[in-house]
Amino acid sequence: MKYRDIRKIIATILFILLGFFSSLLIDNISINSVVAQQPNRSNVEIVTRQNSALSLEEAGRKFYSQGNYQAAIGQWKKAQKAYQTQGNFLLEARVLSNLGLAYYQMGNWQEAKLKNETSRHLLVHRRNLSANQDGANMDRVLAQIFNNQGILQLASGNAEQAILSWQRAQDLYDDIGEENASIHAAINQANGFENLGFYHRSFRILSEVSSQLEQQPDSRLKSIGLRKYGDSLRLSGKFSEAETFLVKSLAIAKKLDFSQEQVQTLLALGKLKFVQSNFSHEISKWKALEFYQQALMLCQATDNCLATDIPLQINLAQFNLLLTTKYWWRADILIPEIKVDFDNIRQLDSRNLISKHISFAHSSLKLYRKAINSSRELKHVASLSEINLTLQGAIASAQDLQESRLESYALGLQGQIQEQLQKWPLARELTEKALKISQIIDAPEMSYLWQWQLARIDRRMGNRQQAIAHYDRAISVLEFLSKDLVTIDPYLQYSFRDTVEPIYRQSLDLLLTPEGNQPLTQIELKKALTTIESLQLAELNNFFREDCLDAKSIEIDRIDLHAAAIYTIILHDRLEVIASLPKQPLIHYKTIIAQEDLEKTIKKLHDGIVVRSRRDYYQPAEQLYDYLIRPLITDLEQNQINTLVFVPDGVLRNIPLGVVYDGEHYLIEDYNVALNPGLQLLSPRPLKEVELSTLALGITQERSGFPALNFVDLELTEIQNLIESIALIDEKFTTNSFQEEIQISDYPIVHIATHGQFSSSLEDTFLLAWDNRIQINQLNLIFHSRTLSDKKAIELLVLSACETAAGDKWAALGLAGMAVRAGAKSTIATLWSVNDEATAKLMSQFYEELVINHKEKSQAIRDAQIALLNNSHYQHPFYWAPYVLVGNWL
Repeated sequence: MKYRDIRKIIATILFILLGFFSSLLIDNISINSVVAQQPNRSNVEIVTRQNSALSLEEAGRKFYSQGNYQAAIGQWKKAQKAYQTQGNFLLEARVLSNLGLAYYQMGNWQEAKLKNETSRHLLVHRRNLSANQDGANMDRVLAQIFNNQGILQLASGNAEQAILSWQRAQDLYDDIGEENASIHAAINQANGFENLGFYHRSFRILSEVSSQLEQQPDSRLKSIGLRKYGDSLRLSGKFSEAETFLVKSLAIAKKLDFSQEQVQTLLALGKLKFVQSNFSHEISKWKALEFYQQALMLCQATDNCLATDIPLQINLAQFNLLLTTKYWWRADILIPEIKVDFDNIRQLDSRNLISKHISFAHSSLKLYRKAINSSRELKHVASLSEINLTLQGAIASAQDLQESRLESYALGLQGQIQEQLQKWPLARELTEKALKISQIIDAPEMSYLWQWQLARIDRRMGNRQQAIAHYDRAISVLEFLSKDLVTIDPYLQYSFRDTVEPIYRQSLDLLLTPEGNQPLTQIELKKALTTIESLQLAELNNFFREDCLDAKSIEIDRIDLHAAAIYTIILHDRLEVIASLPKQPLIHYKTIIAQEDLEKTIKKLHDGIVVRSRRDYYQPAEQLYDYLIRPLITDLEQNQINTLVFVPDGVLRNIPLGVVYDGEHYLIEDYNVALNPGLQLLSPRPLKEVELSTLALGITQERSGFPALNFVDLELTEIQNLIESIALIDEKFTTNSFQEEIQISDYPIVHIATHGQFSSSLEDTFLLAWDNRIQINQLNLIFHSRTLSDKKAIELLVLSACETAAGDKWAALGLAGMAVRAGAKSTIATLWSVNDEATAKLMSQFYEELVINHKEKSQAIRDAQIALLNNSHYQHPFYWAPYVLVGNWL
């Protein structure tokens, strides 16, 4: 399969997973704006005796802008005949091209293509015969024809040809010096590249366009271009910048009273806030809903807006948003309005309309599932038979238009309906049809969904091996697509929790459920380990929104003969544990506990240890010890294990596992403890092979709303007394000074004593410098600049005053992400905001153990924690427990 084909089809995954698939071009650069590029009234001198024909053409344009395509066709046909009678082939070609767009809007593809091709052939042929004609006007009309041709090509799924048409249009506009028309064609090209999945190329074009437009006075085109760039920034995960440009676009549209552009930008802002809600705060979701409602109200008050598909776009967006909230039942209220929106759209069989019907059917199926599991009685939710009927109509229309992707998706959803009805053979038959089509058209982003669906169906039918094979294929395709999946819309990133992660977990559930009472084989356990490591890697790539991690399999025996790796796997009804000890077969044990109950236990422990006045953490700490450690104790003792390396799953990342309690001792009192996102990401070299020195940085004063850290001076002074160091404190610790020092120095240890936050959101994971926040990607660039200057990699990164974001279930993913992205072999960080006096004492002890006593990192941090634990002032886990070692423990 060709790479460009993969990128082309990958773009449709947004439609599959988001639940609505809107036009990439027409929704963003309206047909009206394309028509507006045609010769204005100052060019009327190129024809004579044509006032009547021009009036007909203008009337057609007005009908078109109102969405009355049939009336527009009637007027333009008359205008075409008039121009033909006058022998004015130039304006005849223009009208024929516009007729093509009108027929497209009516769903008459054959006539649309015919009119556009006729217009182009007419103009090119006459141009070759008429050397004396006005070349500029010919080029202008030909450019408009290519522009319209691109719209038709994109709508028919031929994005590559559409891009070529728009490039030709742009070249012609450049030749005749029409800058704005050239920019318009460039924006269309960006849409085409986005459709193919070439998001970076689209982004580059729109970045250049926005730079050009920002130098121009405010205009409708400027509003459109800045909105498109804002959308592109959203797709790139640059939310703050995206909001800046969208707000600029909205301000221009308001200033110049372009109501439809205001509607489109409000819709774009709603999409941005919805995406942000999946990464940070729930409040963004309600802000998104507010933008959607503003857009709808303005659309209802705007001439011609209701005749477009914009109201449908807005209501589908609201419908899908509500389905993700605890007020999901409100989505039911929107159904009658959405049905009216469908009825108001005059384009009968277009690809976009079919896709919207399918996506609405998909969302309706989600609402149906929620309704049957709820006591709420909904008035409008569609029955399964009604949803199936909608899909059947969509399949027929897709077949007529030879839209195989839409056909595959609709068939797959029909399979889901039969799965819901537990009609397994029919569900399997429909899903296999959907899979076959997706494979024929090389659509792996659809194939993995149908492989997953077949896995679920086969499992219910009792076909365990077939189900495992389908899960394996689905995961294999996902890994193949990972480079593309992580560069698509950030909302898709966090639909990861709904449409990617469950495949891994269901596969693990099946792998770890043997047939009968047979014990699991070593092959099955090794396969389960490979799967959980793949999931951990996928989560990190998803966090970074790019495929940036290189994984290599490493056996624990190769790293440390006295270390055990403990993998935890959280499933819906149990906690599975697989332990890997050097030169021993894998050990497997499990606890039957509902995921919800396990998460409550973990939260109870977390809440108890982060508040100094509480003492109710012993019971959950002992429970977790029973789940994780007690079944393994004998094996650990027999194999002389002194280090436990946890590969924690899910919410287990949010607690320091050294705090689990056997009834007398914390785990940290008996074992060195380290965390790892996965041994595949581990660098096995021990720190003691490196000559030690430290670059120390810190903020002591109140800064950017963060409180002063009064003991940071003492902390860094103690470090300087123990190890060769250079310190940058307060105003000396700026982003630039940090980068410069990293580039010129060769220190293997970087110690940063400043406020910072770990979050499931890339943008909300940062360290505080004197002048600014250092985002995680900036940190990566700073450390990468050291590698480029032939300096040694960072061996140990210490972050002594950070915390995980409050209320963020996946916040510890940010810690793992920062540890990996910084490029350091090991990272020591804190899970919550710590007492900085206690930190100064702990860090002094840590460096003494590391430098003076030459202990391994895990032993050094453990001894420092125990020293604090044995201090009567700091016995509560609040003081000593938050420090975790991530990565290489040697």
